[in-house]
Amino acid sequence: MDEILNKVKEKWIKENLLSDKVLDAINANIMPIERFMAYYRCAIMEVETKFKVLNEQFSLQYDRNPIESIKTRVKSVEGIIKKINKKNIPLSLEAIEENVTDIAGVRVICSFPEDIYYLADCLLQQDDITLIKKKDYIKNPKPSGYRSLHLIVEVPIFLENQKRPMKVEVQLRTIAMDFWASLEHKLQYKKNIPESEVEYLSKELEECARISASLDERMEKIRNRMNNCAKETNDINNEERKLFTALIRENAMNSDDLSFGETQNLAQSSRNMLTYNKENFFLEE
Repeated sequence: MDEILNKVKEKWIKENLLSDKVLDAINANIMPIERFMAYYRCAIMEVETKFKVLNEQFSLQYDRNPIESIKTRVKSVEGIIKKINKKNIPLSLEAIEENVTDIAGVRVICSFPEDIYYLADCLLQQDDITLIKKKDYIKNPKPSGYRSLHLIVEVPIFLENQKRPMKVEVQLRTIAMDFWASLEHKLQYKKNIPESEVEYLSKELEECARISASLDERMEKIRNRMNNCAKETNDINNEERKLFTALIRENAMNSDDLSFGETQNLAQSSRNMLTYNKENFFLEE
């Protein structure tokens, strides 16, 4: 009897739920969603490429990279549904695109806070980027201690027959900020931690946020001081080269009767004098 019922059930499923008509209906509803999500993946690629180009330019110009890493993600369909339920957004792709601004996300991890603002300014100066919203949680941290710069930008993607503007959320933070945020995020989703323990851990995280912010500031000061020292050394070397050139030119003009060997000795003496002065300069400091 069970075998007969199973056969009947299987036949009914094949004829009704797995019929060509039902499958066509499923595909007709799924395809717009897949296309919709593909647009956001394209928008992420556009923004990510812009940051990679900026990083490469900065490397060539200043011999260092402000970007440590770039992370990207597209919010899951489940995450989008939770968001529209929470915000009471109509269940349509047009309403979702208009009201949910963090479906596409790009997170840029920098070495120093100064780099965050530099990269944000460079991005927003590009003529195809439109700033929709900006939240500076670095200058104005959340009560939890969370620090990051958030930008909602609109970037065009170029499809086969159209140019389509898409919203992307960009988060810029330092390595320390990202490490802290990752730990804080894990704490939020731990359901089996006692309330008293959650309170203690929250206070600890607040303190850690202050420490990491102080560390970012101190490391940035060290970097800037090192850069200033390097600049001063380069300036001194440039002045020495100018002085050396001037000495050789002056002696050459006034000593036409010097032999080649005597000219070489004169040049070496000038170099020795400059080296001695350079060593004394650093000793005096």
